[in-house]
Amino acid sequence: MSSTALTWGMLRADLIALPSVYRPQGDTHLLAAALAHEDLGPRSNVLEIGTGTGALALHAARSGAAVTAVDVSWPAVVTARINALRHRLPLRVLHGDFAARTEGRRFDLVVTNPPYVPAPSTRLPSRGPQRAWDAGPEGRTVIDRVCAAAPVLLHSGGVLLMVHSGMCGPETTVQRLTAAGLSAGVTARVAVPWGPVLRSRRAWLEGRGLARAAEEWEELVVIRAQYL
Repeated sequence: MSSTALTWGMLRADLIALPSVYRPQGDTHLLAAALAHEDLGPRSNVLEIGTGTGALALHAARSGAAVTAVDVSWPAVVTARINALRHRLPLRVLHGDFAARTEGRRFDLVVTNPPYVPAPSTRLPSRGPQRAWDAGPEGRTVIDRVCAAAPVLLHSGGVLLMVHSGMCGPETTVQRLTAAGLSAGVTARVAVPWGPVLRSRRAWLEGRGLARAAEEWEELVVIRAQYL
C-alpha cells in the first residue's frame, strides 16, 4: 500500500463528525485517490466546495497547499474546524454559499463532492443530513452551479475535480464544462452498492427513468477539468 493511501486511511479514521455531517464514504475515497495525482505544494491555492468533515481539504493541506473549505452547513463548518485543529493542519473554513464566499478569488485546484442524489423536491433542504446529498429532480442543482462557476474560480491551467453519480449524467457535466472553456473528461469510475437513501427512493427513481428495475449498484465517476 502506498504512503498516500496510508495517510488517507489514517486521516479518515481519525475524523469526528457532528450530527447531520456527511462522513467520508466511497465517493470521498474515490475523489481522494484522484486528488493524490495532482501536483500540489506550498504555492498551491486549493478550494473545497462542500467540505463536510474536512477530509479532502485536510488531505490537500498535508501537501503544504493553502486550502480554503466552504460549506453551507454550520455543523459541517464546526466539524471541519475541529478536525483541522486535531490534526494540526492549517485550514480556512468558511460558512455560506461557495460563490459568494470566494468572490474575486481564483484557485489552482477546486475539489468537490457536491450533493448529487436525485430528489423529488425542486428545493434544496435547508437543514438536516439530507442537505449533504439531495440535489433536485435530476441531481444536478449544485453540479450545474459548479460547472458554470469553474471559469471564475480557476486560474489559467487550474483544475477542477468533482465526483458524482452516474445517475446525474456525467456526459452532461463534461459537455457543460467544455462549453465553459475547460478541457474535461471522466478519469475514474467505480460501482458501489445502493445505500439506504437510494433504496428508499427506488420507485420514484425507476419512474423517472433514472434507475433500472431491481438495480442494486450505483456508478460513481470522477470528472477532471482544466481551465485552458
